Amino acid sequence: MTAILRIESRNRLKSAVILTAIFALTSLFFLAVFPAMRDGADAIEEAFPDYLTGLLGFEELHTIEGFLGGYVYPFIWVVFGGIYFAYAGAGMIASDIEHRRMDLLLSNPVSRESVIVQTVASLWVPLVVMNLGMALTLFGGVQLVDETLDPVLLSMVHLLSVPYFLVCAGIGLVLSVSVKRVGTAQVGAIGLVFMSWLIEGLSEMGETYEWLGTVTPHRYYDSTQILVHEEYALGDAAILTGAFLGLVVVATVLFIRRDI
Repeated sequence: MTAILRIESRNRLKSAVILTAIFALTSLFFLAVFPAMRDGADAIEEAFPDYLTGLLGFEELHTIEGFLGGYVYPFIWVVFGGIYFAYAGAGMIASDIEHRRMDLLLSNPVSRESVIVQTVASLWVPLVVMNLGMALTLFGGVQLVDETLDPVLLSMVHLLSVPYFLVCAGIGLVLSVSVKRVGTAQVGAIGLVFMSWLIEGLSEMGETYEWLGTVTPHRYYDSTQILVHEEYALGDAAILTGAFLGLVVVATVLFIRRDI
């Protein structure tokens, strides 16, 4: 039975397209100011404190790779993209429970495990739409400012972002099966993802706080390392994938035990 997957996938298409358009327009705005910022890149890096420089990944801002890795991806992709997936994950189960749709759904011959799996699987829609839309926008936008960008590097930035987004969605999913109101789950998920981003910034302040970053998903996805240093942290991607699967298992167990 894949009806849930088909319905949820269709429902996610509109929001994915709208968000992709917003991200694309914002990215083009950032690219438009790149020529003006290129000459003052050194002054910009010196103006920020070390912990913020580490958090945003400021490095070689005079190059298009450094600019994208330090400005475009940390803000648009990591922060707001992560928040979107956390929000989407938090609404997966809690919304149907709050609006009494889950009772009707479970009256059919479908297990709670299948509900979780099919609902989570519907995330393929925003993952594909957003990654393709952003990649094509940035690749074309770079040409407009008379720069070139290796398509392999651009592809890897988006490919390795998938496990990160899935972890953000997994955080929301756990909250979705744990609380009674969808609004509470969504606000909590957004708060947790945003706080983990700030905690990762705190961990950059010195060795005393460095261990804090190991528990945040942001530690394991670094666009600057990919674009500037051409380093593909496949091990970090595997850690994020494992964390996502773990979150799905926890959410499934909680959902099975929950009295609806």
